[in-house]
Amino acid sequence: MSLCSREPRVPADRLVAEMVPPPRFDSVRFSTYLPDPNQPSQREAVHALEEFANGLGQSPGPAAGRRGLFGFGRGKAPKVPAGPRGVYLDGGYGVGKTHLLASLWHATDAEPSRKAFGTFVELTNLVGALGFQQTVQTLSGHRLLCIDEFELDDPGDTVLVSSLLARLVEAGVALAATSNTLPGKLGEGRFAAADFMREIQGLSAHFRALRIDGEDYRHRGLPEAPAPYSEEQVTRAARATEGASLDDFTALLDHLARVHPSRYGALADGLSAVCLTGVRPVPDQSTALRLVVLADRLYDREVPVLTSGEPFDRLFGEEMLKGGYRKKYFRAISRLTALARDAAPLVDAR
Repeated sequence: MSLCSREPRVPADRLVAEMVPPPRFDSVRFSTYLPDPNQPSQREAVHALEEFANGLGQSPGPAAGRRGLFGFGRGKAPKVPAGPRGVYLDGGYGVGKTHLLASLWHATDAEPSRKAFGTFVELTNLVGALGFQQTVQTLSGHRLLCIDEFELDDPGDTVLVSSLLARLVEAGVALAATSNTLPGKLGEGRFAAADFMREIQGLSAHFRALRIDGEDYRHRGLPEAPAPYSEEQVTRAARATEGASLDDFTALLDHLARVHPSRYGALADGLSAVCLTGVRPVPDQSTALRLVVLADRLYDREVPVLTSGEPFDRLFGEEMLKGGYRKKYFRAISRLTALARDAAPLVDAR
């Protein structure tokens, strides 16, 4: 199979139905998160999120925003803990924010159809497919909306999603989010909670920030990623592995430019492995950002990636790794490295 031969079409109803934690996070729970004993903030975040999930057992329901955040009109009110109906997980890449966000989704007592989970990009794609008003109507009946990797480097999209969230808060939807780094806010490779609150402006009062310190767990106590294999090894492994795709890396980059990023998940449907020959540094930032989205979708679906050519830590040039999208590129390198480890048995078994 070849990724370059695929041109998937994704209907809008599939975009809504797929707003659940990706397959990689199907079985994660708070109990499966392993806090680093040297980082007490990780254990504290788990406890705070468990309490938050328990507080969502009874939703204030539609029009809550018009009665106050936890207002309930006349009569007996459900016992819901006071406090913000939104949480923001503040931490660097690889500290388990997505694991915790997915655990919150699983722990919230509501039918899957009343909970939504997706990346910021997937949420903007949903607005593009349904339109703003229809998206508000579709999500307003939800108890919880989880947004992973809130994109703060595009002011237009940030305003769009902030407006959407404001409408959902009025309808009583609880929110949870992680975010990416703004240009110029590089620091530790993480986005400061105060800056997140400023970017979402009027919504900031609805969020409680939970700091999660630590190093990238994908590199914690794990061996270095395997070096790229020879083109012959990659080709032989692809042909011997049922459900594997085989593509030239440059040809794949060109193909990604012709497929909307909202369809990159569908591009990987049914694949057991992605095999690429001739990996080299990406030529420009637009191409690099498309590759980041593909890496995210492959990682979500736990699709091993076997390559020849340059190692993954050379995908993005020095200028890119110092620029405003630095965090995205490091996340992509980290995730592709993890998938490269997963692909090693494909060669070892030949």
